[in-house]
Amino acid sequence: MVLQRAPERAVLWGYGTDAAKVTITVLGIQQNTSHTVTVEKRIWRVTLDPMKPGGPYLLRAVQQSAEGVQVRNLTDVLFGDVWLCGGQSNMEMTLLQVMNASEELSDLTKYPTVRVFTAALEMSDMELTDLPRVELVWTLPSAGVLGGGNFTHFSAVCWLFGRYLYESRRHPVGLVESCWGGTPVEAWSSERALQMCGLAKPKHSFQNAGASWDNTVLWNAMIHPLLNMTIKGAIWYQGESNTEYHQDLYNCTFPAMIDDWRMAFHQGSGGQTSPVFPFGFVQLSTYIKRSLSDAFPNLRWHQTADYGFAPNPRMKNTFMAVSLDLGDEASPWGSIHPRYKQDVAHRLTLGARAVAYGEKGVSFQGPFPQDIRLQGEYINITYSEKVSVTKSHTAFEVCCSSSQRDHRNASFAWVRAPIVETSSNVVVLSTDKCSDEVAALRYAWRDWPCQLKACPVYSADHALPAAPFMLPVKS
Repeated sequence: MVLQRAPERAVLWGYGTDAAKVTITVLGIQQNTSHTVTVEKRIWRVTLDPMKPGGPYLLRAVQQSAEGVQVRNLTDVLFGDVWLCGGQSNMEMTLLQVMNASEELSDLTKYPTVRVFTAALEMSDMELTDLPRVELVWTLPSAGVLGGGNFTHFSAVCWLFGRYLYESRRHPVGLVESCWGGTPVEAWSSERALQMCGLAKPKHSFQNAGASWDNTVLWNAMIHPLLNMTIKGAIWYQGESNTEYHQDLYNCTFPAMIDDWRMAFHQGSGGQTSPVFPFGFVQLSTYIKRSLSDAFPNLRWHQTADYGFAPNPRMKNTFMAVSLDLGDEASPWGSIHPRYKQDVAHRLTLGARAVAYGEKGVSFQGPFPQDIRLQGEYINITYSEKVSVTKSHTAFEVCCSSSQRDHRNASFAWVRAPIVETSSNVVVLSTDKCSDEVAALRYAWRDWPCQLKACPVYSADHALPAAPFMLPVKS
């Protein structure tokens, strides 16, 4: 087990006999503490003192009641950072399913202070106090746990994120997985959050692969029971199902879910979890090569609350891993499940280091336009940083309109704007194919915009791809 380290205080709770006294003692080489509380309505709850990272500790719970004395011990307890991992099947994929799986599985014993826990797949029509079942109790990493099957036991992205964090921070990491394949964001959201987007009532349901997902059922059964935990932050890999369901509302439902989780974990932990805890997410990868559907591009945009980058004014203290350059047509589990999870986790870890831990000099966002300006028949894009550019005739497109400037109107024509020139942080495009007014510019606005790690625009060191965007052009 891993409990949240200082400066936050971990919360412990359990069941007991009404009016009994429960004493929780933390025993270890570094620190010994003790707290006594009274059981009320069959539940006791203790907020521990702030604990420095490390361990192992023994946690002892002693209940004294008219029925006698009962003792329970938890051994090999560590204090570190606890991260919650949520989403759908791309978060569920295991190490057995990623590239270089054998190598990844052989390295697990090197990380005994990264511990994992998995909530079982359950639904409920009402908010539950405790998890109905546990798929994986707190355990050390092993090939049997992390490579025990496909889409089962524990997440590759979650594990790799925690491992990379440990390699950077060098203190224990606790990883809590609560995810379910094929699920929409509405199932993971409280009724309170959905009301912010006009979805709570009447009741909505999403059908996928023979399963029916009602609003709130996974929030009720797989998130609400975790609210007493003190956590450092959360990462999220979801959105594929919402390309088919309430796609146009995702720019509301996703930020609203983040806000609501933050508020609920803060209140549930008695103020120990930050009310603005860091929240990382994966921008969708790819699905169908040569598809002309806007579903995936639209959802990617909505994942950022229509800003194109994170953090942003609507989604503060967030970080995003762009993954549209990690398409995997040969994936045995379908192209919607790319196997390049190491890249995903690495990009998430960069975001966590910069946003959650405030490390200076960590680049995590990739290039994004600071200025897009029309100059004659050319568009000059000035990026936020130096860029590495491969010339392309198809990646950029301009919206041609002589009557309006609402470039989100689907009836407008988009035509290619080839790259004609580049410099350190500037890309110049030709607009000679646009016979009308140039209203807007979009980049990588395709389901499958490029080959593996070969999109046209990256950071100067080619480590981070530029995110897709659709933005107005200044005259």
